[in-house]
Order: sequence, then C-alpha cells, then structure tokens
Amino acid sequence: MAARVAGAAALVLLAGAPVVLGTYGRSLVLAVLADATLAVAWAFFSGPSRYLSLATGAFFGAGAYASALLGGAVPWPLPVAAGALVSSGMALGVGGLALRLRGPYFAIFTFGLAELAKHVVIWYETAVTGTVGRLILAPPGPWTLYYTVLTLAALAVATAVGLRRSRYGQALGAIGADEERAATLGIDTTRVKVGGFAASAAFMGAMGAAMAPRWTYLDPQVFNPFVSFQTVIMALVGGAGTVVGPLLGAALVSLASEALLLRFRYVYMLGLGLVLIVVVLLLPEGLVGLFHRRRGGTGGGDGAPAGGASGERVDQRKPREA
Repeated sequence: MAARVAGAAALVLLAGAPVVLGTYGRSLVLAVLADATLAVAWAFFSGPSRYLSLATGAFFGAGAYASALLGGAVPWPLPVAAGALVSSGMALGVGGLALRLRGPYFAIFTFGLAELAKHVVIWYETAVTGTVGRLILAPPGPWTLYYTVLTLAALAVATAVGLRRSRYGQALGAIGADEERAATLGIDTTRVKVGGFAASAAFMGAMGAAMAPRWTYLDPQVFNPFVSFQTVIMALVGGAGTVVGPLLGAALVSLASEALLLRFRYVYMLGLGLVLIVVVLLLPEGLVGLFHRRRGGTGGGDGAPAGGASGERVDQRKPREA
C-alpha cells in the first residue's frame, strides 16, 4: 500500500513538474524519465530471466528511425506506436533464434544487433534513397513530448509491477533459476522468453520514437551501443531484480551523465566501468538489495528482489546470458 501511495505521489509531482521547471529543468527530467523507462524495460525481462541483453541500442534506434520516417505524415502519438511495433517485431524475429543460444553467445548476438541494424539502414539509404539520415519534420511541442515520455515511463513501471505478480513473471523467474527444470515442469520456455523479450523491446522502441523529435536531424549513429551498456549499468546499480532499483539507478547515472559526460567524457566512461565492476563484485543485488540487507529484511513487495518460482532471489553476480 505504501508503495502505491509513493508511486502515485511521484506521478503527480512529475506531472506538475513542467509548470514550475524552466526549459533546462524540463529537459533534464525528460532525460531521466527516458533512461528510467529503458532501465525498467530491460530489467523486467533480463532481471528474472538472467538473459543478458545488449540490444537496447538496436531497439531504441529502430523506434527513433520509425518516428523519423513517418515525420509529420501521421498525427502524434502514432509514430510512438509505430516505434513500439517495429522494435517488438524485430525482437520477435530474432528472439526465437537468439534466445536458444547459450553461454555468452546471446549477449554477443544482441550486441551485434545494433551494428547490423545500423549498417542495414546505411546500405538501404545509400542504395535506395540516395541520402543518409532524416530530418525530423513537424515535431510535437515540448509539453506534448514531456507527457508522452512520462506516460511511457508510467506504463513501463506498471508493466514491471504486473509481471512480478503474474504467472508469466513467475515463469520468467523459473527460467532464470533453472531453465531445464522449468521446461520439465511444463513451461514453454521459448514462448515465455520471446514474449518477454518482445515486450521489453516495445518500450525501448516507443521511447526511441518519443525522443527522436528532440533532434533536428537523425542518422544511423542513433543505433548506439553505448545506450545498451548504460542501460545495463543503470539497472544493475539500482538492482535489476526489483522495480524500484532501475528507477534509482537511472536517476543516479543520468544525473552523473549530465554533470560529467560533456566536460569530463573519459572520466565519466572510466567511472561507469569502475561502478559496474564494484556492483558485480560487491553489490550483486544493487543499491536496493543493500538497503534491504542493512534493514535486515528478506525482501518482499514491489521493491524487493525478484525470485524464481520457488522464491529464491536472483543473484546478479551470475547473470544468465543464455
């Protein structure tokens, strides 16, 4: 109950934020909300399943390009829906194949997906359209864009909470705990994994489509692998087995990025790498897990680490890549 009240209060504050914030403040909150959506969407699949996906950059870029291609041809927010459909379709297309891979191969495959998509777009635009890149035509107003991103963030959190309480989420947790045992218990592991992967990709693509109008010009560099790595770090820092964790991690990393990335780029990149090492070695359940241990609690509720079918916690020190 307390989590619901806190969530509703946060939503009300964020909904009223543009009224009191200036242009810079609104832009900063917008960036944090976008990162939070990506981290939550990554975590509600990769957290319980332990499949280490590095495809966020591919799905985000596909959604952004779908939005740029539609331009002002259709009313807002149809480009956002198109971005979600394109990215989820991409996930369905590659998921059935990729999610059968074992060991580090799934992570390598998903990392290469962004590069593959980028070069396919470059080839298509060079060979067919004769130009590389797209102008963003007729972008929505800043307030419309803000409330679109806020809506996507709220929907991502609601989906994460709903999955934790559903049989589908329990099936994902069982796969993460022991995929072979889950299969012997009658879980269609391929269908569950592909469905969760596609749902995660849909939010990433929708966010890419929503954020595309912030740029006047879009080129294939939007398929940026750094987006994939940063999303993983945000989720792990907060706690990928929780709902609150990715939100906390996204806020911390986004604010650090705003303060350091432009002026101290290499210091920021080095810091991200060191943070990832510390989290994997010393804080396997992230900051939320550390908070629960300090309180002496065993978890539970929406902010607690997610477990498998038998209730065990997900240990992030051994992420199941495939």
